[in-house]
Amino acid sequence: MPYSFLTAETIPDYIREHPQLADRIDAAVIVDVTEVGDGNLNLVFIIRDVRGGGLVLKQALPYVRLVGPDWPMTPERARHEVEALRLHRSLAPNLVPEVFHFDADRYILGMEDLSDHRVWRGALNDGLMHEGAAELMGEYVAAVAFGTSIFGMDPEEQKMIAARSTNPQLCTITEDLVFTEPFSLGGRNTVIPANEGDAAALIADDVMVKAMGQAKFAFMTHGEALIHGDLHTGSVMVRAASGDDGPVDSAKAFDSEFAFYGPVAFDLGALWANYTIAAARATALGEDARAAWCLDLCDATWGSFENAFRTAWPTRRDPRVFTDDFCDDLLARWRSDTWLFAAAKMSRRVVGLAKASDVETLPEDLREGAARGLLQTARAAVRLRAEDSGTSHYIAMAGDALRTNSTR
Repeated sequence: MPYSFLTAETIPDYIREHPQLADRIDAAVIVDVTEVGDGNLNLVFIIRDVRGGGLVLKQALPYVRLVGPDWPMTPERARHEVEALRLHRSLAPNLVPEVFHFDADRYILGMEDLSDHRVWRGALNDGLMHEGAAELMGEYVAAVAFGTSIFGMDPEEQKMIAARSTNPQLCTITEDLVFTEPFSLGGRNTVIPANEGDAAALIADDVMVKAMGQAKFAFMTHGEALIHGDLHTGSVMVRAASGDDGPVDSAKAFDSEFAFYGPVAFDLGALWANYTIAAARATALGEDARAAWCLDLCDATWGSFENAFRTAWPTRRDPRVFTDDFCDDLLARWRSDTWLFAAAKMSRRVVGLAKASDVETLPEDLREGAARGLLQTARAAVRLRAEDSGTSHYIAMAGDALRTNSTR
């Protein structure tokens, strides 16, 4: 029998039935229930009581919400999310929201209310500059990369967690929507008429297509750590220390239902892609200084990631063959692969299903140049990463492509 879906009307009774939720919020004096699930897959409710208590309930649907029942999707993804959240929080406690409750029968998570935070993508779209968030995300990726890998975890435990974390349906979504459909005819690709030639050129670019084959192969075969799997600016919450803007005192990664044992550079590339997308918006709006700031987030995240990973390295479990030289080579490969995955992620957000609001909410005449600049950045990235995979090289290359193609 299908499980029942939460509604604003049934939530108070649900909270009463589960003590770990009732301890967090008083179901008798709830003053607000707001459904905020504007993502592609799930129901998400924020609940508040008269005393100021807050709680988030998230329920996985048995289909892709963006499309509807015609695209079935296992709700078992909720288990992957809660297990990843709990493990990641144990490694980076200040960078992941707390989970209070998991209902395995109805695929419902009860978690920390982050209403005093903002979704980072929305903040970037509004022109806000949350200093320090990129560095915190680098720390988060490093904690996960080291702590869930063979470097930081007992090998037998790591293998058991890796087996339990196999996430085939959601991996297939990424394999199709990120690495395949944007670079081939058919599928679910759409662009505005002014960018049809750019999308066609992407598909006709043999170098790009070959590179995406390499990226897809790495995604499907490099089980390095329990990565987030969908780490973009829409899955990070940020809070400024004072007011709406400025230095952050909190940044937290959420929505880890795509988590699986995959390549570490995939999460880094996803962040770089979304920083570049934010820069494309700023460039289109004539905000060149803020565009440069957005691109500099790539360096901030990478630098923080590398520093945190190197700091953890002396505690690795087996230094006999995992030497310091090995670490140097590993980080160099991850940095190069970050370019590759960034190219894939920004391309799919321009031409594929589930686009980025940064570009989609621009006026159409400005959207044309922003989209073209991102596709040119992606095509350049796969060519230039072997020449020099430094962050400054990426930032300069991306900035040039975005400015050159701007239609403002």
